[in-house]
Amino acid sequence: MNWLKLKEKLDLYEKLMRLDKPIGILLLLWPTLWALWLSSLGKPSWVVVWVFVLGTVLMRSAGCVINDFADRDFDKHVERTKDRPLTAGKVTSREALWLFAGLSLASLALVILLGSKLVLWLSVPALFLAASYPFTKRFFAIPQAYLGIAFGFGIPMAYAAHTDGVPGAAWLLLLANIFWAVAYDTEYAMVDRNDDLKIGIKTSAITFGRFDVAAVMFCYAMTLAIIGGLGYSLHLRWPFYAGLAVAAGIFGLHYTWIRGRDRMSCFRAFLHNNYAGAAIFVGIVLSFLIP
Repeated sequence: MNWLKLKEKLDLYEKLMRLDKPIGILLLLWPTLWALWLSSLGKPSWVVVWVFVLGTVLMRSAGCVINDFADRDFDKHVERTKDRPLTAGKVTSREALWLFAGLSLASLALVILLGSKLVLWLSVPALFLAASYPFTKRFFAIPQAYLGIAFGFGIPMAYAAHTDGVPGAAWLLLLANIFWAVAYDTEYAMVDRNDDLKIGIKTSAITFGRFDVAAVMFCYAMTLAIIGGLGYSLHLRWPFYAGLAVAAGIFGLHYTWIRGRDRMSCFRAFLHNNYAGAAIFVGIVLSFLIP
């Protein structure tokens, strides 16, 4: 065995692990930014943008806290998560719940600043989704779909902030985000599949079984198709389609990484989805700027 190569792989995996939380914020942020630009036809209110960016960071942080709280007894049996603060005893359950409450209240304060009753009402199911997602892994065969709703609920809220309504386009964009979340979080779940099987957690990687790679690619395709259809209905220009083409190329690259089901390669593909989200966003922005 080449111990030098093994050490290099372990060092790379450790570096990728440190990117887990910040990349998670971006995966939550990109769909919200898509919605902010599409709902305003390229002219978003910068106050609304900053409120949603800060709210996304706060709620993603709150989601991480409640997820670690819910999984505190499971994480000790998973190699990737055994050193999380709650599992390692560095933080108590009460402290974690207080932190979750504080982050949620800070997010609510931002929503109130917008002065929109509809956005305020939508924040209620948004909070429920964020708080309840970690528990769906106990009974739902594909909890990643629920995650897609939770991660994407900023989409109808963004439309509500700009239009004071939630049109069909918002729900279609949310559906696209559900497919995207199932794709990238299945890659994430493929990393922990063996550990999850031992402790009885349900994930899409387990449910899809030997069709996991095919399911990921199907969900990627549906994401691009739905977003592409929305762009076509809004008569978006060529940069939008260029952004989708770049995202498609990134998804194709992920296939080469995950088809062998190597843990490190699957985790790398999960993190790499950030670039696809960014490419779609840049395409949307430029399509409104370029005549």
